Amino acid sequence: MEFINRIELAEIIYNKINANKTLLASQFAASKKAIGYLFIDDLLPEAIAVSLYNVFPKKEEMVLKKSIKEDKYVAVQMNRYNPVLEEIIYAFQDSKIVDLIGQICQIESPIPDEFLYAGGLSMMGNKQFLNPHLDNSHDKDRERWRVLNLLYYVTPDWKEEYGGNLELWPDGLQKSPTTIHSKFNRLVIMVTHNQSLHSVSPIVFDGFRCCISNYYFSKVPVYATDQFHVTSFRGRPEHKFTDAILKIDTFLRMNLRKFFKKGIRENPHVYKK
Repeated sequence: MEFINRIELAEIIYNKINANKTLLASQFAASKKAIGYLFIDDLLPEAIAVSLYNVFPKKEEMVLKKSIKEDKYVAVQMNRYNPVLEEIIYAFQDSKIVDLIGQICQIESPIPDEFLYAGGLSMMGNKQFLNPHLDNSHDKDRERWRVLNLLYYVTPDWKEEYGGNLELWPDGLQKSPTTIHSKFNRLVIMVTHNQSLHSVSPIVFDGFRCCISNYYFSKVPVYATDQFHVTSFRGRPEHKFTDAILKIDTFLRMNLRKFFKKGIRENPHVYKK
């Protein structure tokens, strides 16, 4: 397929979202009191979406993040990969798309992140997972509040029963989560605040679920009651011991941040152009 740039991609994405903005706004409003979210299918023409999957980096070209918190492959140094992957990421940062999504989600003046702090590419294969967690509340310089996650899935024919689906826990870990299928060519947008507990269900299939991620920030938090927090992991409901360890881990890291406001080391998951 002929190379397509971020301007062309942004036009396609904008037109798709704008054509469905009333429905998307209703979908978001219905969930806003808990963890607001929406999703839109067939975001791009199928041939373009397939082409993004076909040039996704192999696991050997990505960074493995593996611990009791998570097990996944990530990539953020976009100049190492097929250039169309950088184009699609930054297409989501086009000002007209950012503004439109802000209107739909009732977010005041969202700001895209050119450094892709915690964004970029992710991939999960058999038995990999992402435990329930709250995303870090701020950007890499702790100057802006994280307010929206944009997750675009590009693995063709990915079935819900394969796992790797987004899980929202609006009522905490004692209640069943809301599961959003990581369906091919689907864009999911979720709001992030002090109660936006979410996870990715373990993969139970011999294949890879590929995702293209962006995060929007703002000078003001979603709720006036939101407070600074580090990325805060929990164990799944069936993993009580893991949960206890992760709560201690969060407590220790939060207290460390009282003395080192930007952390004791630079976060490596930043696009250094």
